[in-house]
Amino acid sequence: MLALASLSSGCTGAPSIPFAGAYFPAWLVCAMVGVAGAIVARLVFVSTGLAQVLPLQLFVCTAIGIMVGALAWLFWVGM
Repeated sequence: MLALASLSSGCTGAPSIPFAGAYFPAWLVCAMVGVAGAIVARLVFVSTGLAQVLPLQLFVCTAIGIMVGALAWLFWVGM
């Protein structure tokens, strides 16, 4: 049991980004990327006219933002 516990401790540290002398967690950057993705999706919907026929736009844009943020986290941790 002790050997299995020692093998499961493979984390070297939290993923973070040094910015202006402070370390920001990577999840915060991925969340901002997700918010930017939701904003871009909203702008695309408005510019193409899809916003007029798309029901529940808040939920659709939120889901797109969550997907973009999760993909950013996946690429961040996977690399």
